[in-house]
Amino acid sequence: MANHYPVVIVGGGQAGLSMSYCLKEKGLDHIVFEKNKIANAWRSQRWDSFCLVTPNWQCQLPGYPYQGNDPEGFIKRDEIVRYIEGYASSFNPPIKEGVEVLNLRRSDRGIFTVTTSIGEYTADQVVVAIGAYHQPKIPKIAERLPDGILQVHSSKYKNPESLPDGAVLVTGTGQSGCQIAEDLHLAGRKVHLSVGSAPRSPRRYRGKDAVEWLDMMGYYELSIDRHPQKEKVRNKANHYLTGRDGGREIDLRRFALEGMELHGRLKNISSHKLEFLNDLKQNLDGADVVYESIKKTIDNFIETNQIAAPTEPPYYPVWQPAGDADLMLDLDIANITTVIWCTGFQSDFSWLEIPVFDGKGYPAHDRGVTEVRGIYFLGLPWLYTWGSGRFSGIARDAAYLADYIMARSKVAHTSDWTVVNEFLLGS
Repeated sequence: MANHYPVVIVGGGQAGLSMSYCLKEKGLDHIVFEKNKIANAWRSQRWDSFCLVTPNWQCQLPGYPYQGNDPEGFIKRDEIVRYIEGYASSFNPPIKEGVEVLNLRRSDRGIFTVTTSIGEYTADQVVVAIGAYHQPKIPKIAERLPDGILQVHSSKYKNPESLPDGAVLVTGTGQSGCQIAEDLHLAGRKVHLSVGSAPRSPRRYRGKDAVEWLDMMGYYELSIDRHPQKEKVRNKANHYLTGRDGGREIDLRRFALEGMELHGRLKNISSHKLEFLNDLKQNLDGADVVYESIKKTIDNFIETNQIAAPTEPPYYPVWQPAGDADLMLDLDIANITTVIWCTGFQSDFSWLEIPVFDGKGYPAHDRGVTEVRGIYFLGLPWLYTWGSGRFSGIARDAAYLADYIMARSKVAHTSDWTVVNEFLLGS
């Protein structure tokens, strides 16, 4: 059949490339469709000073560990792009860039039809490797802002110089919100920050990066089925900290001492006035509780394993919000000219016309394997472990799916179901 492949991979980011590497190692013919260019999201949806918050040694794409000379450092945006491009060059994947997958459906014979911007293809098996963050999510309340206010989603922010003069309101305190607020603050811009309930993490503690301690404790090996929160962990906000300037903690209270204005979550917009919830103290305290719990977990690990490590004094909040803080903010008086929405992304799988979704429209799977024979997902957050959507854990997930796909491919040619059974029992 013309344009038929044993496996089609949708998405040519780090997940799709990892899948291609593993299939190529096994000699299984396949093709990769990438809507844009390799590493497009890293290139076009990150700000100029962006860097990873995890150390470089966690960059472990299959067959291509971190290539630089600073394993304890944090690679910047342009270096990330070069890392992914270098990975692709290292094994020459069969990828078609600039090709969008418009539709995926299954025939009565179990063959998948993949409609793309360059024509129709068919496949025995399909790996959807486009992650879960597809469309910028901006709350409807944004429509109430005056026309003269520039509104920017975090994925479109580049640098302080690209914004008009005046103060900036950053809404959301996940990793992007806190780091963008810091970027503006360090540039001398007046920043108002609407603080949500995201937790924070120590950067270094008792002589090591917190990531290294967690790695030693086996946290990054913890599978979602063994996690105390099970599938609920997929919806948890990431802890905020930064890899900037060699890596450091982000303490919003210290920013407040330095002149950043902190507010609770945004409640309402009426003409030129903003109203915030009275939950700033609660949100700051909640982030500190998680911060201290991580340190306590590390303390227990050190004590249990009798590890020699320096001690550190406990954390004391350096700033507290006023009990009678004004919950209203006038945009004109505050001279706010820009609002940056750091409110995340939403998934878009509308092109996938196959019943593989749960009641919330999210892919239902077990380690990426769906109940529809031949359809797989790769690169989703917590697909199997914390690292599934990151450079650190994608290799394990891709290798697992490659084995599964290979086993099913053999069954398709031999009609011997013991091949799959032996694989499943062995895994």
